[in-house]
Amino acid sequence: MTGSAVDASTRIEIGEILERLPHRYPFLLVDSAEDFVAGESLTGIKCVTVNEPFFPGHFPGNPVFPGVLVIEALAQTGALLMTKTLDIDISKSTIFFMSVDGARFRLPVRPGDVLKLHVKVVRTRGDVVKFTGRALVDGKLAAECDFAAMKADNVR
Repeated sequence: MTGSAVDASTRIEIGEILERLPHRYPFLLVDSAEDFVAGESLTGIKCVTVNEPFFPGHFPGNPVFPGVLVIEALAQTGALLMTKTLDIDISKSTIFFMSVDGARFRLPVRPGDVLKLHVKVVRTRGDVVKFTGRALVDGKLAAECDFAAMKADNVR
C-alpha cells in the first residue's frame, strides 16, 4: 500500500478493543488504535465529546477533560498493546496499572478534541512492562508520563 492508506494489520477497531480490555462505559477511554508494533508501540485514539459523564461537573461552563483520565487513557492504550502483543485472554488475566511517574499536563483537553495516545515500551521484565506515553491534540503535547503495568491472573 502507498499514499495515506492505513495498513489494516496495524489498526485496532472498537470490537477488538472490547475483546482485549475489560473496561466498559463510562470508563473505556480508547475508541480505536493505530500503528501497532508488537512489543514496541501503539497509538490509541480517544474522541472527546461533550457527552462525557464528568463534563457537567468538570467544569460547568468551561468543560475540561480531567488530566487523570488522560493518564488513564494512556494506561489503557498500554494495556491494549500488552494484550494484543501477548494475546492475553481477558477472561483469565487482567492488566493492572502499577505506577505513574513524571506526569505533566501541558494544555487542556476539551470537547471536540481527538487525543492521540502515543505509547512506547521502555522495558519488559517478566509480567511487568514500563512505558512512556504522550497524549497529543492536533499535534500539540497535552500530557506526558512514564507508567508501568503488570499482567495478573484473575481471581476465581
